[in-house]
Amino acid sequence: MVDLLLSLIPILVILALLLVWKQPADITGIIGWAVTALVAVFAFNTGLDVIGRSTAAGLLKSLPVSLIVATSLLQMALMQTTGALSRVIVFIKSVSSENQAVQIMMISIGFGTLMVAVGATPVSILPPILLALGYSAYTAIALPAIGYDALCTYALLGAPVVVFLGMVNNIFGTPENPTPYALHDVGSIFWLFIPVVSTLIGFCMLWLVGKWKGVKQGFLPCIVTGVVISVVSYFSNQVDNLVPLTGVLCGVAVILTMALYLKITGKNIFERKNLSPEDIRIEKSMPLWKGFLSWGILIVIVLFLNLNKSIFDYLFVTLKFPINGVAVGLPGKTSIDTRWLWNAYTWIFVSTILSIPFLVTKKSQLVETGKLWLKRAPRPVFAAAIFFSIGEIMSTSGFSVSSNSFAKPSMIQILADNSANFFGSLYSLIAPFIGLLGGFITGSESSTIGMFGAYAVKTAQKLPYSVPMIILIAAAVAFGGGLASVISPAKLQNAAASIDKMGEENKVIRVAFVFSLILTLITALFAFGFVFFKVV
Repeated sequence: MVDLLLSLIPILVILALLLVWKQPADITGIIGWAVTALVAVFAFNTGLDVIGRSTAAGLLKSLPVSLIVATSLLQMALMQTTGALSRVIVFIKSVSSENQAVQIMMISIGFGTLMVAVGATPVSILPPILLALGYSAYTAIALPAIGYDALCTYALLGAPVVVFLGMVNNIFGTPENPTPYALHDVGSIFWLFIPVVSTLIGFCMLWLVGKWKGVKQGFLPCIVTGVVISVVSYFSNQVDNLVPLTGVLCGVAVILTMALYLKITGKNIFERKNLSPEDIRIEKSMPLWKGFLSWGILIVIVLFLNLNKSIFDYLFVTLKFPINGVAVGLPGKTSIDTRWLWNAYTWIFVSTILSIPFLVTKKSQLVETGKLWLKRAPRPVFAAAIFFSIGEIMSTSGFSVSSNSFAKPSMIQILADNSANFFGSLYSLIAPFIGLLGGFITGSESSTIGMFGAYAVKTAQKLPYSVPMIILIAAAVAFGGGLASVISPAKLQNAAASIDKMGEENKVIRVAFVFSLILTLITALFAFGFVFFKVV
């Protein structure tokens, strides 16, 4: 019991920092890391060498997420300072003003999913657009946060599912077969939760805007959107090189389908009556293609790299660019694969650089871009990374380098053992709520995987489950982390700040919390059913 309480201390401290003292994610991460390290050293007899290597390993494993945050914020800063972002906003303001339900599906789900898939941030981009379209500040904050929840796994060009794959192969890989699972193996498991949850998220959005009247009026567009997402994501998750493009393909498919829906129902796709004189001025100052150029270059590059199977296999499977030595002395692998030539952060940066000759008209814009990036990037980049290190320390606490074994069970092992004993066969019902907790704490599905993924696997291994079932339960944890987007303090504060409505997010989180619990409960019931009927 004492070891269990000690193992819970880092999690309880992090929760207290977020909920009681309302500390930002990066400060919470620093203190959480220090507390975790102290507990590991003094309560689990962990050497400082293990703490150092675990911290470094966690930071390296976070690169698919942390560097995407860094490069996407750079891209957004350039678009803002050159006026490209303003041009995009003016364009979106003219979309589907005659059918609000279709507008919500098209902008908040379609465009929001597409943007987050290529490295942009819907909670920064969409609130000003929604406010300009006449939505309340409350709604403008809530819709972007919930709009892409079901596809968070495929956000940032599939970063979470790639992180999840690395975690799974790290646990189940052997020297003879270090990568027994491929992207489509884990992507197909995540897909099991998408059809129902993505449709219900659409209904949640309609309720936020118009209560039950909004749900009734938007019933058909919402069902159509859910079906489109389900079908497109099903096929994209059957092939390795399409898995990271799931968010891109689903976003584009929803936008095109809703445009077709408007045509069929006799409504205009574009309506310019909402444009102000300032909008008209912005529209005339820059052609639309320039506004979308940076994102367009990125989409073309990632489609080329992923749709061509030989290129994908070469970059993802062959050119792993491992970093050797960092994980030496830790249980598991002795190197960490970076795949930097395939990972999205490289190509977000490249697309940003390639767009500069077309967007930048004066040197001061580059200077302002750098200043804006330095103002925005360091803290969220650090926050995205530090929770991976916390998870690594919790996993390796108690490990002895000299004996190459655990002198004492790790914090993760103790939490796993107690969870298995307490919940038993009902653990699959609890797993998504663990993910929801992780997503709330870390603000990221990828960070949730980094912090709680190994814990979920180790718990499931204590129960009579096959390896595919264990992976499914771990996926349920990760999926719960994605559903936490709508209650993530960091995301909601970001959305509120983008429209100068700081404090309004506190009103949103009270209602959003109910939605997140309902969606997580449904995910939990599906996870339990999948395990019970052995669907994988």
